[in-house]
Amino acid sequence: MLTILGFAMIATFLVLIMMKKMSPIAALVLIPALFCVFVGKGAKLGDYVLDGVTDLAPTAAMLMFAIVYFGVMIDVGLFDPIVRGILKFCKADPMRIVVGTAVLAAIVSLDGDGSTTFMITVSAMYPLYKRLKMSLVVMTGVAAMANGVMNTLPWGGPTARAATALKLDASDIFVPMIPALLVGLAFVFVLSYVLGVRERRRLGVLTLDDVLEEEKETETVLVGSGGTGDGKVSMRKGGTAAAGSGTDAPTSATGTAASGDDDGFQGLDPNRPTLRPRLYWFNALLTVGLLTAMIMEWLPIPVLFLIGAALVLSVNFPHIPDQKARLAAHADNVLNVSGMVFAAAVFTGVLQGTGMVDHMAKWMVDVIPASMGPHMALVTGILSLPLTYFMSNDGFYFGVLPVLAEAGAAHGVTPLEMARASLVGQPLHMSSPLVPAVYVLVGMAKVEFGDHTRFVVKWAALTCLVILGAGMLFGII
Repeated sequence: MLTILGFAMIATFLVLIMMKKMSPIAALVLIPALFCVFVGKGAKLGDYVLDGVTDLAPTAAMLMFAIVYFGVMIDVGLFDPIVRGILKFCKADPMRIVVGTAVLAAIVSLDGDGSTTFMITVSAMYPLYKRLKMSLVVMTGVAAMANGVMNTLPWGGPTARAATALKLDASDIFVPMIPALLVGLAFVFVLSYVLGVRERRRLGVLTLDDVLEEEKETETVLVGSGGTGDGKVSMRKGGTAAAGSGTDAPTSATGTAASGDDDGFQGLDPNRPTLRPRLYWFNALLTVGLLTAMIMEWLPIPVLFLIGAALVLSVNFPHIPDQKARLAAHADNVLNVSGMVFAAAVFTGVLQGTGMVDHMAKWMVDVIPASMGPHMALVTGILSLPLTYFMSNDGFYFGVLPVLAEAGAAHGVTPLEMARASLVGQPLHMSSPLVPAVYVLVGMAKVEFGDHTRFVVKWAALTCLVILGAGMLFGII
């Protein structure tokens, strides 16, 4: 019964958010609460939720301060040269921009942290997609898949978990997998090219000068009325007219009046007041030092970002009102992402607390035919797709993988093969509703989670199967 209810709960959640019948936060909270009552353990709902919140609280804290940190870095202009450089290289070609998104996400993923990868990638690429009216789900999908492949790095998490669960050396698992993972990454680049060509056909190709000229032509000019309290907006090309209050409003890089929702264009505005060109190298070195400390594990990641956010605010905006203004500017992203993480804590807490996840995993292992015993590595690779999508990496690697490894050992399949096969599902896992980083991705890109899910699942699953096929072809799995 718990198995059926577990699958039913996950299916209900996915269907409702993909059909946009409920927001992700509401679905993550209300659906597991309802199923907890169905299971007959409604009285323990509070304990399950608190356990889930306790487990995810460090992640939520990390995301909160990381968003503030990178948000301020965007404000002060740290990523402006990257954005300008990519725009010049891509020449406003949608195909090059999509491929550039995959390459950038893969490179930044070397730090081993998905949230950081998504924040940097979206910060750099979002203005380009918005300027050219490209599909934002293409950006989120490509970034998630590239990060998913790179997430298998020994310091990324899954490889270390597999090594710990099966008492193996992480390098023995990862190094032989490199050829298959490179094939998977190459497939992501090829897929990016295909998706980019599709966007190019839909939008056409512009040169950099065309884009900048169009922005110049559509620039909004605010004209005051000489103190009468009534103003007008005139436009050189297209657009709508709006009434003003007689006060000049700052404009973004595209010329639109700045507001609480600038659609990310301020990242390229060369005249915004938050720029700190004299502190550019300080901010760059601070970011490099922060990422180095994170990779070397000198301090817990939440602590690093907490210190980093406090330091970057104090140095770049020494006046208290300016610091408050920067915090207020990024409060929307902070609230959305941290709220989503704590809502996900309800979902994971109920799944684990009621025993649903254990029964689901046991059922999937039990349904494997005995004749598949000698092919348990292949079975594990295939099972890693749905299992790492529907449960956390901790649940899969510490709860399911040891059981699968024992079944494989009875048929002569080595633990190393099983561990390598278990990494196959990571490109799909990075878009799981149970992965906090994905909410950073869709939140900063202003993409509905359901839209992202509909787009990415099929391509991510195909990427996983390509890695599995390459592993078998090379004799790794």
